[in-house]
Amino acid sequence: MASKIEVKDLLEAGVHFGHLTRKWNPNMAPYIYMERNGIHVINLYKTVAKIEEANEALKKIAASGRKILFVATKKQAKDIVADKVSKVNMPYITERWPGGMLTNFVTIRKAVKKMASIDRMKKDGTFNTLSKKERLQVDRLRAKLEKNLGSIADMTRLPGAIFIVDTMREHIAVKEAQKLNIPIFAMVDTNSDPRPIDYVIPANDDAGKSIEAILSHVTDAVAEGLAERKNDKQDDEAEAPKKEKKAESKKEETAEAPKKEKKAAAVEAEDLTKIEGVGPKAAEALVNSGVATYADLAKADPEKIKEVLTEASSNLAHLDPTSWPKQAKMAADGKWDELKEWQDSVKGGVE
Repeated sequence: MASKIEVKDLLEAGVHFGHLTRKWNPNMAPYIYMERNGIHVINLYKTVAKIEEANEALKKIAASGRKILFVATKKQAKDIVADKVSKVNMPYITERWPGGMLTNFVTIRKAVKKMASIDRMKKDGTFNTLSKKERLQVDRLRAKLEKNLGSIADMTRLPGAIFIVDTMREHIAVKEAQKLNIPIFAMVDTNSDPRPIDYVIPANDDAGKSIEAILSHVTDAVAEGLAERKNDKQDDEAEAPKKEKKAESKKEETAEAPKKEKKAAAVEAEDLTKIEGVGPKAAEALVNSGVATYADLAKADPEKIKEVLTEASSNLAHLDPTSWPKQAKMAADGKWDELKEWQDSVKGGVE
């Protein structure tokens, strides 16, 4: 169970310190408690509420098996993010943000594959056949790729969410995630615009103690989601023999009983966030409208889906569900490899 978030702990970490009043962004007004000595003070009670809201969403994403990409390239946040995030086995960017990291993900994956091919060369002995100069060039290329992309080597598809420290510094990452409808979680200081962020955590994003305090709670929530996923898998494996035995016994029952069982199973919602472009909020809206399974989504009309999303929230009105039925059909048919290949070849599920 994740540790309880205390206002006192956040206060001691300096999470409440904002920027100079002359540098503030008026859109942060709801999260500002007061002004003292020319500096804005963040309302920590709202920060606690927002952390809890973000943690609940991150926990669900982690439990669904999707990756959460952490981005923090500022000096005081690099080591903290690398340390905390690596413990929960999530990808992170702490060097320069590679332009097109999300919008041109296919090209980024090629660079990661290049790194893997160099490793294979060293294992099979091909590397030793190169000249001294060529070996030096390959080593330098490998070191450069490792520095910039090493932490995302295992990220084979677009992340389910992105967590950002300092949205002003990482404005390119924010724009790319927006374009692909990837949920954005972020620490937002008083000089930043919270409007593009889906899950705002008002906090001091400059002090190392503040960043560490927020990241500790966030990564705890991610770890909890991963633990839930692991337990669910173990439960499923343990239940498998029982389910098989139960299925055999049901064959001998009347024809009416299996129909009822089938109907009951059909109403159980499937994880629609595995469809590229469908975030947790969109998935919830679809399930509430009666589209709870891949088969339901495969039969749905994109125009009707658009209406459902718009009615659910104005924040979902910009989503493009054109490809969702096509992806859902592959998922419903169990063609996961084909679906993954298709998702890797397009940008955010938009052909």
